[in-house]
Amino acid sequence: MAYRNLEDAVLDLERTNQLIRIKEEVDPNLEMAAIHLRVFDHNGPAILFENIKGCRYRAVSNLFGTKERALFLFRDTIEKVRSMTALRNDPMQAMKHPFKALASLPSAFHALPKKAHAHFDKIRLSDLPQIKCWPDDGGPFVTLPLVYTEDPEKPGIKNSNLGMYRIQLAGNEYLPDKEAGLHYQLHRGIGIHQTNADRRNQPLKVSVFSGGTPALIFSGVMPLPEGLSELYFAGMLGNRRFRYFYENGHLISSDSDFVITGEIIKGMNKPEGPFGDHFGYYSLKHDFPVMHVTGVYAKKNAIWPFTVVGRPPQEDTLFGMLVHELAGDSLTYEIPGLHEVNAVDAAGVHPLLLATGSERYTPYLQETRPQELLTIANHILGTGQLSLAKYLFITNREDDPSIDTKNIPAYFKHLLERIDFKRDIHFHTNTTIDTLDYSGSGLNSGSKVVFAAAGKKRRTLGTEKPSMDLPAMFDQAQVVMPGVLSVSGPPFRSYQEAGNEIEVLADKLKDLDKFPLIILTDDASFVAENLNNFLWVTFTRSNPSHDIHGAKSFIRHKHWGCEGPLIIDARIKPHHAPPLIKDPQIEQRVDKLGERGRSLHGII
Repeated sequence: MAYRNLEDAVLDLERTNQLIRIKEEVDPNLEMAAIHLRVFDHNGPAILFENIKGCRYRAVSNLFGTKERALFLFRDTIEKVRSMTALRNDPMQAMKHPFKALASLPSAFHALPKKAHAHFDKIRLSDLPQIKCWPDDGGPFVTLPLVYTEDPEKPGIKNSNLGMYRIQLAGNEYLPDKEAGLHYQLHRGIGIHQTNADRRNQPLKVSVFSGGTPALIFSGVMPLPEGLSELYFAGMLGNRRFRYFYENGHLISSDSDFVITGEIIKGMNKPEGPFGDHFGYYSLKHDFPVMHVTGVYAKKNAIWPFTVVGRPPQEDTLFGMLVHELAGDSLTYEIPGLHEVNAVDAAGVHPLLLATGSERYTPYLQETRPQELLTIANHILGTGQLSLAKYLFITNREDDPSIDTKNIPAYFKHLLERIDFKRDIHFHTNTTIDTLDYSGSGLNSGSKVVFAAAGKKRRTLGTEKPSMDLPAMFDQAQVVMPGVLSVSGPPFRSYQEAGNEIEVLADKLKDLDKFPLIILTDDASFVAENLNNFLWVTFTRSNPSHDIHGAKSFIRHKHWGCEGPLIIDARIKPHHAPPLIKDPQIEQRVDKLGERGRSLHGII
């Protein structure tokens, strides 16, 4: 199925009972987002909002809200794209399976962009759906924007970048209908283009597409090698060549529903945010580039696509699934010895990576210890967006070939049975972390740590709450999983006080060999309640260099280690961003839409 536009996809989903229409008037201020979140939580259909308060356009969300629906949208091309990805990873496959390779050639033709004019009406920023997702957001945002730029030193589609960088439409200090905020994070292609434009002392031209084919929307999040245009990928995945034309020097996507054009001028920044983000917290207000808007365009009967991000899993979780479906094991071809990497969604993706690799350097030695694993770990932390990872756990596949990084409890059990905390913890301090991660020492600043485990079992893990007397300031302990305890502590006040508190706790736990990992938290029961709570709290609320402690710890030749249990201080700190909390009154309005005779009856 080659969708020509977003309306084609919407109608196709409706024909197959995968979309509902909401005819009641809904408010873009919090209510639309609340509806989306509720329907997603119930594994519900895509949602077409037909009556948006204060806006003449329709909107659609939850397009990719289930794995089945996401795969359905690309059902005719996904196998061909997989084949082409496999050929890129292993060119010898073309010689082994020539007919399979030839079958994917038509997809390569659709990768070639095509010039084609289209008619748009000129409108204003304020005419767009002003969707605000969380109560403390700084204003309305575009949450599925496709931000297009070209390299000023090598202009043209071939060297272009298409990324999904959020756009703030109004609020803060932005001039109404004339300025928008453009937030992009570390390791994004647009940064290279802006650097080159600044060097030449010229504005960077920007086009923001909204809508269009599902393939175009998804291409904005697909991690592609630098120099490979996302527009080529969109054509191949959508079985339809990307169509475009230029207007006043800006590229316009002919199939998109809306296009915003503008310029980024060197040194022109304004506060952007706050914004409820995919870590489950607000990303706070910071200076980011201002986009000086030169034009806003809309098709007749255009549909505005949007999503809502928050504590995972959310719809963007399915983007990660699709990336894996299409890219397969491409990373294992790039990094020798690597077998698998799981960027853990429940922990916000970038804070936590679980990996397996091979330990083959010294087969002649009796003891297996992490050596090649450390080489692999350094390679992972130097690769693309994986370089933003904060915690990387890596194990030796040969110790147990059945270990699967997606079976998280089994993975942690395997690692904790084998790791030597005196030797196998490796810190990277004063470095970069994800822009959205506020656990560190400043914006984009924090630390990383690698835990590498290889060899025979060192310990048997405990599964029942141990008998122990906690110091008075620590009021409960709960078993999270084998070998892992959560302990409630007093509210965090300062790192100096935390160090003193944890020293007291560590002395009590120094001989607790069956529980090598202790999570110090504000609420031990919440952390132990389920796996997602453990992952979210532990890895989004800790900065390795500041928050990892240990019983009987030492520094020897600048290497830190500990002889007793490892303690991660995952309490909320004063500098952390606040968590996302829903508005109770808005939730009551959504409840009413689930009543008999209303649009969401039987769905929520």
